[in-house]
Amino acid sequence: MKTLVPVLGDQLTPTLSSLRDADPADTVVLMVEVAEETGYVRHHQQKLVYILSAMRHHGEALREAGWTVDYVRLDDPDNAGSFTGELARAIARHQPDRIVVTEAGEWRVAAMLDSWQTMFGLPVDIRADDRFLCSHAEFDHWADGRSQLTMEYFYREMRRRTGLLMDGGKPVGERWNFDKDNRKPASGGLFVPKALAFAPDAVTREVIDLVARRFGNHPGHLDGFAWGVTAADAQAQADHFFVQALAGFGDYEDAMLTGERHLWHSILSPYINSGLLDPLDLCRRAEAEYRAGRAPLNAVEGYIRQIIGWREFMRGIYWREGPDYVERNFLDHRRALPGWYWTGDTDMHCLKEAIGQTLATAHAHHIQRLMVTGNFALLIGADPAAVHRWYLEVYLDAYEWVELPNTLGMSQFGDGGLVGTKPYVSSGAYIDRMSDYCGHCRYDVKQRVGENACPFNALYWDFIARHEDRLGDNPRMRMPYRTWHRMSDTARAATREQAARILTTLDASGDAGY
Repeated sequence: MKTLVPVLGDQLTPTLSSLRDADPADTVVLMVEVAEETGYVRHHQQKLVYILSAMRHHGEALREAGWTVDYVRLDDPDNAGSFTGELARAIARHQPDRIVVTEAGEWRVAAMLDSWQTMFGLPVDIRADDRFLCSHAEFDHWADGRSQLTMEYFYREMRRRTGLLMDGGKPVGERWNFDKDNRKPASGGLFVPKALAFAPDAVTREVIDLVARRFGNHPGHLDGFAWGVTAADAQAQADHFFVQALAGFGDYEDAMLTGERHLWHSILSPYINSGLLDPLDLCRRAEAEYRAGRAPLNAVEGYIRQIIGWREFMRGIYWREGPDYVERNFLDHRRALPGWYWTGDTDMHCLKEAIGQTLATAHAHHIQRLMVTGNFALLIGADPAAVHRWYLEVYLDAYEWVELPNTLGMSQFGDGGLVGTKPYVSSGAYIDRMSDYCGHCRYDVKQRVGENACPFNALYWDFIARHEDRLGDNPRMRMPYRTWHRMSDTARAATREQAARILTTLDASGDAGY
C-alpha cells in the first residue's frame, strides 16, 4: 500500500505521528511551500526566511534518514499556490492508496485537511499531534463544568500528570507557583547572556534572496538574520540557555533593558512551535538543572510553567472556543493601530525599543509584548482582531493556535475574562519599575498631564474611566477604581482631556505625534 504523508511547515519533527509507523519503502513525504501560506497575512520577512529555510533543511534531513521526499518550492513555475492544489498534483504523480497526516494546528488548515477525503476519493488518516501533552479531548474533560478556566489549576494538573517538579503528590518547594519571586528589574552589564547567532548557510541565503524579491514589502528587515534553521541549531541554543541563562531567568523574566533584546530568555519558542525541539524534553532538562543544584527553583518552575502550563492552556482554549473566537470584542474596541507599529517611529522609548527589536529580529519577550505593545494597544482601544493580526504577522513564534488566545484573550481582554481574570493595563509606572526605558524617553513618567507627560498615564486612567460599567465589579480592578474615585473632579477632568488629545492625534494621522 503506497502512502502519501503531507508534512506541514510547523511539523518539522522526525517522530511525527504520521511518520512513526510508516515504511520508507512505500511512503512518499510531501512538503510544499505555497503562496496560500506565505501570504495569508503579511508575515515578517525573517519569519518567512526561518520557516522556508527550516522546511528545506528538514526535507533534506528526512531524505538522509531514508525517506522519499517530494519537495515543492515556492518558486517552482508549476506550483499550484495552495496546499490542496499541490496535494492534487502529488496524487497524480505518485498514485497513493491513502493519505496519512498529523492534525493541523489551526482551524483554517484543519478544515482543509477535513476536505481531502471527499475531494480526492482517498482514505485520509488524520492523526493526533502527540507532540502536545494534553489532547483536545483531555482539555475538554478538564474544562467541562468549570465556571472559570483558570490556567493555574490546569497547570497543576499538568504537573501531576508529567511528574515534573513533584515530590510524590506534592509540588517541590511546597508551592506550585513562584511567580511572585520573578519580578526583579535588571541592570545592564557584562553578565547579561547573549543568544547564539547562526550564520546563514547556502540554503538560507537562497531563501533570503527569494523573500527579498517576493516579500520585500512585508514588515521587518532581513539584515542580520541569525536564527537557527535546523534541529542541531535549535539544540545548540537550548544547550546555551540551560548553561548560560536559565539560572537568571526566573528573577529577571519580566525585566526590560534598552539595547538588550533577549536578557535571560530562552529564545526557544520558535523552535518548539515549528517542531525542531521537544517541549517535554526541555522541561525535563530544566528540572534536571534544578535537581543538580545549577538553577534555582523559581527559575525552573517559571520556565516549566510557560511550556506545560501556558502553552498547553492556550492550545486548549483555541480549539475549545472555535473559529469565531477571533471575532470577540468584549470592550467594543474599534480603533486602528498607529502606523508606527510597522515602523517603530515613535517618541515613546518603550514602544520604540519593543517595536524596533521586533522589526529587526521578529522576536520580543513576553513582557515587551504584554505590557508595552499590547498594553498601549489596549489603552487606546485598538480593535483586538487588528492587534491579533499584527502579532501574527510580526513574531517568528506566532502560529494562530498560540498567538490568538494570548493576544485577543490575555493581552486585549477581548474574550471578557476567559483567559485573563483582568485586563493587563498599566500606567507608565510599571514600565518604569521593570525597565530602564523611561530614563531614555522624552516623556516624563512621573507626569499625568502636560506636554511632556508620559502618554501611558492619562490613557491608563481614561481606560479605567470609560470601562467602569464593564470592569467596575471585577474584584481585581477594585483598587484602581478606588484610586480613580479619590481623585478630585479637576484632576479627573484634566486626565481625560489629556487622553482625548492623545487619541485625537493618533486618529488624525497615525504616523505623526507620540
